[in-house]
Amino acid sequence: MGKFSKKMKKKYTETSKKSIAVYLVLRILVVVSMVFQIILGNFQNAMLCIVALILFTLPTIVSEKFKIGIPSLLESIIYLFIFSATILGEINNFYGLIPFWDTILHTLNGFICAGVGFSLVDVLNQNSKKIHLSPMYVVLVAFCFSMTVGVLWEFCEFTADNVLKTDMQKDRIVQSIATVELNTDGENHPVKIKEIEKTEIYSKDGTVTTIENGYLDIGIYDTMKDLFVNFIGAIVFCGIGFLYIRNRDKYQFAKNFVPVKE
Repeated sequence: MGKFSKKMKKKYTETSKKSIAVYLVLRILVVVSMVFQIILGNFQNAMLCIVALILFTLPTIVSEKFKIGIPSLLESIIYLFIFSATILGEINNFYGLIPFWDTILHTLNGFICAGVGFSLVDVLNQNSKKIHLSPMYVVLVAFCFSMTVGVLWEFCEFTADNVLKTDMQKDRIVQSIATVELNTDGENHPVKIKEIEKTEIYSKDGTVTTIENGYLDIGIYDTMKDLFVNFIGAIVFCGIGFLYIRNRDKYQFAKNFVPVKE
């Protein structure tokens, strides 16, 4: 189990051709997008394209450095995820134009990260004579790994929004709030404000910004939604991973999402 058989090696070589095709097509699209952004003078987006190109190399680097075979389907999903998050999401504003675009990507992130966490433990479990972890323990580690990555990413979004003044944690207009901050008696009892029609923000320079139809929530709804759908993605993969460990022959479709040690 510690090494690839010739049959398995041949299989991964053949299927990798499909992911290479996806990689090349997406790489060309990113380069075209970068040139277009440079022509427009939008150098921040051009830098984002460079970041996407760098991220595209990570699956290959990880595979070669750690001698891990990444299934073609999983590798293609990773490439599509990077492209969808950077080029489509940020540069082409799919986050704003397409409902649930951000939700779909965070769900997929939970699924992918659970797969990575699962493979790390499963490889150790299969290639060690001293370690024999139960299927439930393996999927629990995979779940925790996925959620940890999700939390760390939310930290990155929060930092970017506060330091670089971006808006990665998308805001939301709400019509009601409950807060102890408005309790004039200083007690720990929230004051509830319902049916908010508009909010006005007064700046020192005299500018008045009016928010119609409610109050502007600064990111908390988006953060909790992202973590929740990450949770769902992780749970889905953990279900697949659990079945796969229990019966690897019967649930071979799970191999499409599980990296293996060469």
